[in-house]
Formats: sequence, C-alpha cells, structure tokens
Amino acid sequence: MNEKFELLHLLSITNLSEKKLCDLLKHFGSARNVISASYEKLKPSVGPDAARKITQFSVDDTLRKKNELIERLAVKLVSYYSADYPSWLKNTDHFPPVMFIRGDILPEDETSIAVIGTRGATVYGKEIARRFAGEFAKAGVTVISGMARGIDTEAHLATLKHEGRTIAVLGCGIDICYPPENRELMEKIVDHGAVVSEFDFGTPPFAQNFPKRNRIVSGLAKAVVAIEAKEKSGVMSTVKWALEQNKEVFAIPGNIYSKTSYGTNRLIKDGAIPVTSGEEVLDYLNMTYTRREKETTEVLLDNTERIIWNALSLEPIYLDALAVKVNQPTSALLNVLLRLEIKGYVKQLPGMSFVKSFE
Repeated sequence: MNEKFELLHLLSITNLSEKKLCDLLKHFGSARNVISASYEKLKPSVGPDAARKITQFSVDDTLRKKNELIERLAVKLVSYYSADYPSWLKNTDHFPPVMFIRGDILPEDETSIAVIGTRGATVYGKEIARRFAGEFAKAGVTVISGMARGIDTEAHLATLKHEGRTIAVLGCGIDICYPPENRELMEKIVDHGAVVSEFDFGTPPFAQNFPKRNRIVSGLAKAVVAIEAKEKSGVMSTVKWALEQNKEVFAIPGNIYSKTSYGTNRLIKDGAIPVTSGEEVLDYLNMTYTRREKETTEVLLDNTERIIWNALSLEPIYLDALAVKVNQPTSALLNVLLRLEIKGYVKQLPGMSFVKSFE
C-alpha cells in the first residue's frame, strides 16, 4: 500500500510533534487510517488545530511537487511499520516514525559502526578516520556517519575506497546536499549504501537539526568511535545518545594540547574505551571476520558444512556438545569437521574441541 501522499501531509503539519505522529500511527495502524479518522477521534490525541489540519487532507500542488522529488531522486518514504525500515533502529527510544531513504538499508547493515568527529579535523584526525573506516569496510562492517565536513567525509570516502557499505544520516531534507561540495560523495553513498533523513523535503541544515539527527547515527550503529572532538560539540551529543541506547563508545587518544582532542580525551577519562586501531574495535565487538564469515557461508560451503560452521564460534566447543547443538551423530559430524579443517575454516584443539578458523 503506497501511503506517500498521506505521510507527506502528516509530516507537513508543523504542530504535529514526532511523538504525537508516532502515537497516531501506532493507534490507527497506518497513515491512511489516520487521514480517514474523524475530527472527533483525532482531537483528544493531537488537539483541535492539528486534528483540523489532518482532516483537511488533499493532494495539492505542494504534495505533487514533493512526489516529483520522490520520483526524480528515487526516494523511499518509509514508515516505522514498513518492511524497509531498519528493524534494529526501532529497538532504540525516540526512533523517527518516518524516514526518507535514498539507496537501500540492508539487514547486513545492522553490523555497523558509527565513525564521528569534528568538522575542523586535523591532518592526524583525517588519517585516523580513513584508517579506521577502511579497516571496518575490509571486515565487512557498515560505516555510519553524517556526511559533514572533516571526519565524516573521510570516513565515507575510505569506506567506499575499500568497497564497503556506508550510510549517511543528514540533518536536512534528503533533497539537499550539505555540505554542497559533497554532492558527488552523496551519489556514491546512495549507490553503495544509503542516505537517510527524518526531515521533510526542503528542510535547511539548521543547527538545531543536528543534535536530533545524532540519535539516528548512534541508533543505526552497534557502537560509536569518536576520532576528534572539541569539548562541546556534536560528537558529544552523539555519544550521549549512544550511552542512552546502551551502545559501546570508543575514543581515539589525542594530543593533550590540541583543542580537537579535548573532547575525546575527556570521553576516555569518563569511561570511553581508548583504542589505537580499528582492529581493536572489531575484536572487542567480535566483528573481525564479518566479511570472511559472509563469504564463507554464502559462497564456499555446502548446506551441511554451513550448518556446522554457523554452530561454531571463536570459543572452543567439544565434539559431543557440538553434536547435540546441530543434532548430528559424532561420526558424521567428524567427517564434516575434517572437510572444514582441510579447507582452513575449522581448527581442532586438544581434547576434541573445535573453533572457527580464518587462516
């Protein structure tokens, strides 16, 4: 069911707050049902003014122009109950009820890390962003950032260079490229991930939009890595959201005399995990072999081998326990494990225990 006109109409009502819109969609089940509801049913939830505006729905020139943008830019207008909405984002508080998406957010993007930092990045900070994002991309981890100048831009570029997936979360309408010099980058991100926004078409990059946007940056990611940050910055806002969402926060130690490191050094003193390489982050999150695992399970193993592979981890498991786990006799299981060991995907340890191998 295509509800784009109804959703656009609801989003255009300025005194209909995000929370009220989310409550309406949950109560009525869809944007179309909200539009079809009577003034009397809407008034108790949203007040007389918003209720009146909701019931005055019509496809006018403004909505037609927005629909033209949807068609021209291939934008998906996705409500939280749509199959295209990232399911893991809904596990966070204050998730946006509706998002504009260019490109595709895939289930595999749940394995993701946000790389954030100051717009006024130093040469050191930019190099660190490129190095970390590149390591994440090579591991098959999606990189989340905000497409701003400085650290964000370098993280996106490095991810694309290493043929990884990346998602940019905007603090403006999805029809606006901000900063404008990133237009080519924006189109590449669309082709190799997604550009997303919760803001309606034409929304300028107002300063107040970015702290709000930051909850989506952290909400889409499993963890946040802060490269460089001043003591008071948008980075600290994203970290605050990440902590509220129970996400891990990593920070890069920096020069104690550099203002761009004040924030990250403070984060470390406050409990953020200090790291000096992307590999440390991947190891901590158990994401080191994400790409290898995907290639192995999708391409290189037959069905029986895949079942055994998925039952293994980097923690040793005894043969008998593995047999129970996969519901196979030990004799047949040993034959499969031998094949996997010959291929280099399983390692046998003393005492007839086994682990995944990535040799």
